[in-house]
Amino acid sequence: MKFTIDVLGVFLKVVIKINKAIFAPLLVSTLFILLTSLLAHCARRLVQKSIKESLARTLLEEAIAAAELCGCCFELIIVAENFGVGTYAIFLFALSIWWSMNWGDATACPYTHLEEVIEGKGDVRKALLKTWAELTGGLLIFKYVQMYWALEISDTHKDKAFEDCRADLQVPVLYGAVIEGIATCLCRLASKALGDLNPRFATAIDAFIGTSLVVAGVLARHTVFVYRYEDTNASTDLSVSIFCKVHLGKAFEYSGGYFNPVLATSLKAGCEGHTLLEHAVVYWIGACAGSALSVYAYKLPAIQKLVRGTSEVNGDSIWADKED
Repeated sequence: MKFTIDVLGVFLKVVIKINKAIFAPLLVSTLFILLTSLLAHCARRLVQKSIKESLARTLLEEAIAAAELCGCCFELIIVAENFGVGTYAIFLFALSIWWSMNWGDATACPYTHLEEVIEGKGDVRKALLKTWAELTGGLLIFKYVQMYWALEISDTHKDKAFEDCRADLQVPVLYGAVIEGIATCLCRLASKALGDLNPRFATAIDAFIGTSLVVAGVLARHTVFVYRYEDTNASTDLSVSIFCKVHLGKAFEYSGGYFNPVLATSLKAGCEGHTLLEHAVVYWIGACAGSALSVYAYKLPAIQKLVRGTSEVNGDSIWADKED
Protein backbone atom coordinates (compact mmCIF):
# COMPACT_ATOMS: atom_id res chain seq x y z
CA MET A 1 0.00 0.00 0.00
CA LYS A 2 2.79 2.42 0.94
CA PHE A 3 4.55 1.63 -2.34
CA THR A 4 1.37 2.41 -4.27
CA ILE A 5 0.89 5.73 -2.48
CA ASP A 6 4.53 6.69 -3.06
CA VAL A 7 4.30 5.85 -6.77
CA LEU A 8 1.07 7.81 -7.10
CA GLY A 9 2.60 10.81 -5.32
CA VAL A 10 5.67 10.88 -7.57
CA PHE A 11 3.45 10.40 -10.60
CA LEU A 12 1.23 13.35 -9.69
CA LYS A 13 4.21 15.60 -9.06
CA VAL A 14 5.70 14.75 -12.45
CA VAL A 15 2.39 15.15 -14.28
CA ILE A 16 1.56 18.49 -12.67
CA LYS A 17 5.04 19.86 -13.38
CA ILE A 18 4.99 18.75 -17.01
CA ASN A 19 1.45 19.93 -17.57
CA LYS A 20 2.18 23.41 -16.23
CA ALA A 21 5.35 23.64 -18.27
CA ILE A 22 4.22 22.56 -21.72
CA PHE A 23 0.46 22.02 -21.38
CA ALA A 24 0.48 18.50 -22.70
CA PRO A 25 -2.90 16.86 -21.95
CA LEU A 26 -2.03 13.88 -24.14
CA LEU A 27 1.01 13.25 -21.97
CA VAL A 28 -1.23 13.41 -18.89
CA SER A 29 -3.40 10.65 -20.36
CA THR A 30 -0.35 8.64 -21.39
CA LEU A 31 1.18 8.82 -17.92
CA PHE A 32 -2.10 7.81 -16.32
CA ILE A 33 -2.30 4.73 -18.56
CA LEU A 34 1.31 3.89 -17.75
CA LEU A 35 0.66 4.28 -14.04
CA THR A 36 -2.41 2.04 -14.23
CA SER A 37 -0.44 -0.63 -16.09
CA LEU A 38 2.44 -0.37 -13.61
CA LEU A 39 0.20 -0.75 -10.57
CA ALA A 40 -1.61 -3.70 -12.16
CA HIS A 41 1.73 -5.32 -13.00
CA CYS A 42 2.95 -4.93 -9.41
CA ALA A 43 -0.34 -6.27 -8.03
CA ARG A 44 -0.11 -9.26 -10.37
CA ARG A 45 3.44 -10.07 -9.25
CA LEU A 46 2.42 -9.74 -5.61
CA VAL A 47 -0.46 -12.18 -6.09
CA GLN A 48 1.76 -14.68 -7.91
CA LYS A 49 4.31 -14.64 -5.09
CA SER A 50 1.98 -14.60 -2.09
CA ILE A 51 -1.08 -16.66 -3.14
CA LYS A 52 -0.40 -20.38 -3.40
CA GLU A 53 -3.95 -21.68 -3.85
CA SER A 54 -4.51 -22.08 -7.58
CA LEU A 55 -8.15 -20.98 -7.87
CA ALA A 56 -7.75 -17.95 -5.60
CA ARG A 57 -4.70 -16.83 -7.56
CA THR A 58 -6.56 -17.26 -10.83
CA LEU A 59 -9.53 -15.22 -9.62
CA LEU A 60 -7.31 -12.40 -8.36
CA GLU A 61 -5.37 -12.33 -11.64
CA GLU A 62 -8.64 -12.08 -13.58
CA ALA A 63 -9.83 -9.23 -11.35
CA ILE A 64 -6.53 -7.36 -11.79
CA ALA A 65 -6.57 -7.86 -15.56
CA ALA A 66 -10.17 -6.59 -15.79
CA ALA A 67 -9.34 -3.58 -13.62
CA GLU A 68 -6.32 -2.75 -15.78
CA LEU A 69 -8.33 -3.17 -19.00
CA CYS A 70 -11.23 -0.99 -17.86
CA GLY A 71 -9.06 1.63 -16.18
CA CYS A 72 -6.99 2.14 -19.33
CA CYS A 73 -10.08 2.16 -21.55
CA PHE A 74 -11.72 4.88 -19.44
CA GLU A 75 -8.74 7.07 -20.28
CA LEU A 76 -8.76 5.92 -23.91
CA ILE A 77 -12.21 7.49 -24.19
CA ILE A 78 -10.59 10.81 -23.28
CA VAL A 79 -7.87 10.19 -25.86
CA ALA A 80 -10.39 9.42 -28.61
CA GLU A 81 -12.56 12.44 -27.84
CA ASN A 82 -9.70 14.93 -27.77
CA PHE A 83 -6.94 13.55 -29.98
CA GLY A 84 -8.73 11.57 -32.66
CA VAL A 85 -9.37 7.97 -33.60
CA GLY A 86 -5.88 7.50 -35.05
CA THR A 87 -4.24 8.27 -31.70
CA TYR A 88 -6.77 6.08 -29.93
CA ALA A 89 -5.98 3.19 -32.30
CA ILE A 90 -2.23 3.48 -31.67
CA PHE A 91 -2.77 3.42 -27.90
CA LEU A 92 -5.18 0.47 -28.10
CA PHE A 93 -2.85 -1.49 -30.37
CA ALA A 94 0.13 -0.99 -28.03
CA LEU A 95 -1.94 -1.84 -24.96
CA SER A 96 -3.31 -5.00 -26.59
CA ILE A 97 0.23 -6.24 -27.14
CA TRP A 98 1.19 -5.34 -23.56
CA TRP A 99 -1.82 -7.20 -22.15
CA SER A 100 -1.12 -10.27 -24.27
CA MET A 101 2.46 -10.40 -22.99
CA ASN A 102 1.73 -9.76 -19.30
CA TRP A 103 -1.62 -11.24 -18.36
CA GLY A 104 -0.60 -14.87 -18.61
CA ASP A 105 -3.70 -17.08 -18.56
CA ALA A 106 -6.00 -14.23 -17.52
CA THR A 107 -8.37 -12.91 -20.20
CA ALA A 108 -10.61 -10.33 -18.45
CA CYS A 109 -13.35 -11.55 -20.78
CA PRO A 110 -16.24 -13.83 -19.71
CA TYR A 111 -16.97 -15.46 -23.03
CA THR A 112 -13.53 -17.09 -23.16
CA HIS A 113 -14.60 -19.13 -20.13
CA LEU A 114 -17.86 -19.98 -21.89
CA GLU A 115 -15.84 -21.32 -24.81
CA GLU A 116 -13.82 -23.50 -22.44
CA VAL A 117 -17.05 -24.96 -21.04
CA ILE A 118 -18.39 -25.67 -24.53
CA GLU A 119 -15.13 -27.33 -25.56
CA GLY A 120 -14.99 -29.39 -22.36
CA LYS A 121 -11.84 -27.65 -21.10
CA GLY A 122 -13.48 -25.97 -18.09
CA ASP A 123 -16.44 -26.29 -15.74
CA VAL A 124 -19.38 -23.97 -15.18
CA ARG A 125 -18.50 -23.21 -11.54
CA LYS A 126 -15.03 -21.89 -12.35
CA ALA A 127 -16.38 -19.98 -15.35
CA LEU A 128 -18.93 -18.19 -13.15
CA LEU A 129 -16.32 -17.43 -10.48
CA LYS A 130 -13.94 -15.97 -13.05
CA THR A 131 -16.73 -13.85 -14.49
CA TRP A 132 -17.60 -12.59 -11.00
CA ALA A 133 -13.95 -11.71 -10.35
CA GLU A 134 -13.71 -9.83 -13.65
CA LEU A 135 -16.89 -7.90 -12.97
CA THR A 136 -15.65 -6.96 -9.52
CA GLY A 137 -12.36 -5.64 -10.87
CA GLY A 138 -14.03 -3.83 -13.75
CA LEU A 139 -16.59 -2.07 -11.57
CA LEU A 140 -14.30 -1.14 -8.67
CA ILE A 141 -11.70 0.50 -10.91
CA PHE A 142 -14.00 3.42 -11.68
CA LYS A 143 -13.40 4.89 -8.23
CA TYR A 144 -9.70 4.98 -8.99
CA VAL A 145 -10.35 6.64 -12.37
CA GLN A 146 -12.82 9.08 -10.82
CA MET A 147 -10.28 10.10 -8.19
CA TYR A 148 -7.77 10.95 -10.89
CA TRP A 149 -10.26 12.76 -13.11
CA ALA A 150 -11.47 14.81 -10.14
CA LEU A 151 -7.99 16.35 -9.85
CA GLU A 152 -8.56 17.95 -13.29
CA ILE A 153 -4.84 18.10 -13.95
CA SER A 154 -5.64 18.54 -17.63
CA ASP A 155 -8.48 20.45 -19.30
CA THR A 156 -9.48 17.20 -21.00
CA HIS A 157 -10.56 15.88 -17.58
CA LYS A 158 -12.61 18.91 -16.62
CA ASP A 159 -16.04 17.89 -15.25
CA LYS A 160 -15.44 14.27 -16.30
CA ALA A 161 -15.36 12.73 -12.83
CA PHE A 162 -19.05 13.29 -12.11
CA GLU A 163 -20.38 13.71 -15.63
CA ASP A 164 -23.57 11.87 -16.62
CA CYS A 165 -22.72 9.21 -19.18
CA ARG A 166 -24.71 8.29 -22.26
CA ALA A 167 -25.09 4.85 -23.80
CA ASP A 168 -23.49 4.13 -27.17
CA LEU A 169 -26.40 2.01 -28.39
CA GLN A 170 -27.95 3.90 -31.32
CA VAL A 171 -30.15 1.17 -32.81
CA PRO A 172 -32.84 -1.27 -31.62
CA VAL A 173 -31.62 -3.69 -28.97
CA LEU A 174 -31.79 -6.88 -31.05
CA TYR A 175 -29.99 -5.15 -33.92
CA GLY A 176 -27.21 -4.05 -31.58
CA ALA A 177 -26.95 -7.55 -30.10
CA VAL A 178 -26.55 -9.07 -33.58
CA ILE A 179 -23.78 -6.61 -34.44
CA GLU A 180 -21.90 -7.25 -31.18
CA GLY A 181 -22.32 -10.98 -31.76
CA ILE A 182 -21.06 -10.96 -35.35
CA ALA A 183 -18.05 -8.77 -34.54
CA THR A 184 -17.19 -10.92 -31.51
CA CYS A 185 -17.48 -14.07 -33.62
CA LEU A 186 -15.12 -12.66 -36.26
CA CYS A 187 -12.64 -11.58 -33.62
CA ARG A 188 -12.66 -14.98 -31.92
CA LEU A 189 -12.32 -16.84 -35.24
CA ALA A 190 -9.22 -14.78 -36.01
CA SER A 191 -7.77 -15.50 -32.55
CA LYS A 192 -8.41 -19.24 -32.88
CA ALA A 193 -6.77 -19.33 -36.30
CA LEU A 194 -3.73 -17.46 -35.02
CA GLY A 195 -3.53 -19.79 -32.03
CA ASP A 196 -3.48 -22.88 -34.26
CA LEU A 197 -1.15 -21.52 -36.93
CA ASN A 198 1.18 -19.83 -34.45
CA PRO A 199 2.51 -17.32 -36.98
CA ARG A 200 5.44 -15.07 -36.38
CA PHE A 201 4.22 -11.82 -34.78
CA ALA A 202 0.96 -13.55 -33.79
CA THR A 203 0.46 -11.19 -30.85
CA ALA A 204 0.81 -8.10 -33.05
CA ILE A 205 -1.49 -9.56 -35.71
CA ASP A 206 -4.16 -10.40 -33.15
CA ALA A 207 -3.87 -6.92 -31.62
CA PHE A 208 -4.16 -5.35 -35.07
CA ILE A 209 -7.30 -7.34 -35.91
CA GLY A 210 -8.96 -6.46 -32.61
CA THR A 211 -8.05 -2.79 -32.94
CA SER A 212 -9.29 -2.69 -36.53
CA LEU A 213 -12.69 -4.13 -35.58
CA VAL A 214 -13.07 -1.57 -32.80
CA VAL A 215 -12.17 1.51 -34.85
CA ALA A 216 -13.59 0.47 -38.23
CA GLY A 217 -17.02 1.93 -37.55
CA VAL A 218 -15.61 5.22 -36.31
CA LEU A 219 -13.35 5.63 -39.32
CA ALA A 220 -16.30 5.04 -41.68
CA ARG A 221 -18.60 7.36 -39.75
CA HIS A 222 -18.83 10.03 -42.45
CA THR A 223 -18.39 7.76 -45.49
CA VAL A 224 -21.23 7.68 -48.01
CA PHE A 225 -21.58 4.97 -50.66
CA VAL A 226 -23.42 6.06 -53.81
CA TYR A 227 -24.53 3.72 -56.60
CA ARG A 228 -26.24 4.99 -59.76
CA TYR A 229 -27.53 2.98 -62.71
CA GLU A 230 -29.44 4.35 -65.68
CA ASP A 231 -30.59 2.59 -68.86
CA THR A 232 -31.98 4.90 -71.55
CA ASN A 233 -31.61 2.66 -74.59
CA ALA A 234 -33.13 4.46 -77.54
CA SER A 235 -34.48 1.21 -79.02
CA THR A 236 -36.89 0.74 -76.13
CA ASP A 237 -39.80 2.75 -74.82
CA LEU A 238 -38.86 2.04 -71.21
CA SER A 239 -36.01 3.69 -69.31
CA VAL A 240 -34.66 2.39 -66.03
CA SER A 241 -32.94 4.55 -63.43
CA ILE A 242 -31.65 3.36 -60.04
CA PHE A 243 -30.04 5.54 -57.42
CA CYS A 244 -28.82 4.19 -54.11
CA LYS A 245 -27.18 6.23 -51.35
CA VAL A 246 -26.00 4.55 -48.13
CA HIS A 247 -24.48 6.35 -45.17
CA LEU A 248 -21.88 3.83 -44.04
CA GLY A 249 -21.35 5.79 -40.85
CA LYS A 250 -24.94 5.15 -39.79
CA ALA A 251 -24.54 1.50 -40.70
CA PHE A 252 -21.47 1.10 -38.52
CA GLU A 253 -22.51 3.32 -35.62
CA TYR A 254 -24.44 0.64 -33.80
CA SER A 255 -23.37 -0.25 -30.30
CA GLY A 256 -19.93 1.16 -29.55
CA GLY A 257 -18.08 -2.02 -30.45
CA TYR A 258 -16.90 -3.28 -27.06
CA PHE A 259 -16.80 -7.04 -27.83
CA ASN A 260 -16.25 -7.68 -24.12
CA PRO A 261 -19.16 -7.82 -21.64
CA VAL A 262 -17.09 -6.77 -18.62
CA LEU A 263 -15.58 -3.79 -20.44
CA ALA A 264 -19.00 -2.66 -21.67
CA THR A 265 -20.50 -3.01 -18.19
CA SER A 266 -17.67 -1.10 -16.51
CA LEU A 267 -17.83 1.77 -18.99
CA LYS A 268 -21.52 1.99 -19.86
CA ALA A 269 -23.83 0.06 -17.49
CA GLY A 270 -26.45 2.39 -16.03
CA CYS A 271 -25.78 5.15 -18.55
CA GLU A 272 -28.69 7.11 -19.98
CA GLY A 273 -30.00 5.66 -23.23
CA HIS A 274 -30.82 2.05 -22.36
CA THR A 275 -32.01 -0.04 -19.44
CA LEU A 276 -29.85 -2.61 -17.66
CA LEU A 277 -31.86 -5.37 -19.37
CA GLU A 278 -31.18 -3.88 -22.80
CA HIS A 279 -27.53 -3.50 -21.87
CA ALA A 280 -27.37 -7.19 -20.89
CA VAL A 281 -29.03 -8.31 -24.13
CA VAL A 282 -26.62 -6.36 -26.34
CA TYR A 283 -23.31 -6.65 -24.52
CA TRP A 284 -23.67 -9.94 -22.67
CA ILE A 285 -26.06 -12.15 -24.62
CA GLY A 286 -24.98 -10.76 -28.00
CA ALA A 287 -21.25 -11.06 -27.37
CA CYS A 288 -21.48 -14.47 -25.66
CA ALA A 289 -23.68 -15.83 -28.46
CA GLY A 290 -21.12 -14.65 -31.02
CA SER A 291 -18.32 -16.27 -29.05
CA ALA A 292 -20.21 -19.56 -28.75
CA LEU A 293 -20.98 -19.46 -32.47
CA SER A 294 -17.26 -19.09 -33.22
CA VAL A 295 -16.54 -22.39 -31.44
CA TYR A 296 -18.84 -24.30 -33.80
CA ALA A 297 -18.08 -22.19 -36.89
CA TYR A 298 -14.35 -22.77 -36.50
CA LYS A 299 -14.90 -26.54 -36.81
CA LEU A 300 -16.67 -26.20 -40.17
CA PRO A 301 -14.75 -27.84 -43.05
CA ALA A 302 -14.75 -24.61 -45.06
CA ILE A 303 -13.17 -22.64 -42.21
CA GLN A 304 -10.63 -25.39 -41.49
CA LYS A 305 -9.70 -25.58 -45.16
CA LEU A 306 -9.20 -21.84 -45.28
CA VAL A 307 -7.05 -21.86 -42.13
CA ARG A 308 -4.97 -24.91 -43.02
CA GLY A 309 -4.55 -23.73 -46.60
CA THR A 310 -2.93 -20.52 -45.39
CA SER A 311 -0.01 -22.41 -43.88
CA GLU A 312 0.94 -23.77 -47.33
CA VAL A 313 1.74 -20.36 -48.79
CA ASN A 314 5.35 -20.08 -49.99
CA GLY A 315 7.66 -17.13 -50.34
CA ASP A 316 8.19 -14.49 -47.67
CA SER A 317 6.16 -15.78 -44.82
CA ILE A 318 5.09 -14.47 -41.45
CA TRP A 319 4.36 -17.98 -40.22
CA ALA A 320 6.61 -19.45 -37.55
CA ASP A 321 7.45 -22.68 -39.43
CA LYS A 322 8.45 -20.96 -42.67
CA GLU A 323 11.79 -19.50 -43.65
CA ASP A 324 11.86 -16.03 -45.18
